[in-house]
Amino acid sequence: MTGFNTQLVHGKEIKDNNTGAINMPIYNSSTYQYPKIGDKVRWDYARSGNPTREFLEKQVAQLENGACGFAFASGMAAIHAVFAIFKPGDHILIGQQLYGGTYRLINQYFKLQGITFTTVDTRNLKKVEEAIQDNTKAIYFEPVTNPLLHVTSVKKIAAVAKRHNILTIVDNTFLTPYLQKPLDLGADFVVHSATKYLSGHSDVIAGLVVAKTFALGEKIYFVQNALGGVLSPESANLVRRGIQTLSVRLDRQQQNVAAIISFLQGRREVVQINYPGISGTKDHEIAQHECRGFGGVFSFTLSPAVNASSFVNHLRLLKLAVSLGAVESLVEIPYEMSHAELPPRERINAGITPQLIRCAIGIEDSEDLIADIKSALAAAVIPKNSTVVSLLNSKGTLVNK
Repeated sequence: MTGFNTQLVHGKEIKDNNTGAINMPIYNSSTYQYPKIGDKVRWDYARSGNPTREFLEKQVAQLENGACGFAFASGMAAIHAVFAIFKPGDHILIGQQLYGGTYRLINQYFKLQGITFTTVDTRNLKKVEEAIQDNTKAIYFEPVTNPLLHVTSVKKIAAVAKRHNILTIVDNTFLTPYLQKPLDLGADFVVHSATKYLSGHSDVIAGLVVAKTFALGEKIYFVQNALGGVLSPESANLVRRGIQTLSVRLDRQQQNVAAIISFLQGRREVVQINYPGISGTKDHEIAQHECRGFGGVFSFTLSPAVNASSFVNHLRLLKLAVSLGAVESLVEIPYEMSHAELPPRERINAGITPQLIRCAIGIEDSEDLIADIKSALAAAVIPKNSTVVSLLNSKGTLVNK
């Protein structure tokens, strides 16, 4: 049994290469030759299987301690695949504060296919139990929510699911198998937007699913092969390459987050910071027990005296963009960007206000990132005589709306 960092670098050999190449080759062939009629072959058509993609799929299964992995053309294609194993009439519980794209997929596609969904606060086990129906087949949630960083216990949710004979599906994009292994905590499926931390360089779109058992994996493979939303060999290679530096990148990103939060905690322009690494909260307590780190994303709420749009517009090193998990630092206003799919009232009720800022921190020097934030805060302070300040309440929402 090899260590995690060794697994990141080497993966699992699939014995396809006789050249001695250190890195897994990129196989661009769409079809493969049969030696003769009747012979069984390992690969026949690239939608059904590709050596480069298989290397990545086996590697992520190894990292998550799962039976088998599957690589898709995007994170949304991976999420689609796990929901596609269910049929009309099935009921699924979903966590609050899901990624906006997941919200759209559920409400504008799968509900139309006859699958019903109930949103539940997965931090409240009593409410989860009460929401389970006779036709409930699964519970799907993000153990660390975006963008408020609320933490759900995977272990406790999986225990509830097992008592009711339903599946547990976890989106592990924020933490990756380096910081948390949901299958070890009782989950049945793990989903990743590999676009984020696993690839880590903002240069590829990819999704991954890992199944705990081969029987569950067969269901995902059917969807992958039948619908064909597979990851290309070139993109599979980029994710493989990114995975090799996953731990060193996340270590640096978490160090930078700690330094930035320490700076923000002393600023009067900031009224709330959301991050599981901050002690004294229930989120921190759960994360301490189930994770080996707290990730590279945090969010904070600016006081009414700061113009949020002006703040992000004045940043120079932190780039104004959606997504996360890359070597460069990114910043966004979720209300206007990543969660704009949600109706305004739902955004506000969830705590996603116009004053909420989400940062996905990269591997730059923390001193430079702090200087950038400090400068942008100074430029975004609203003059005291401005009417804008009086229109905003402490939650950063317009009083008259």
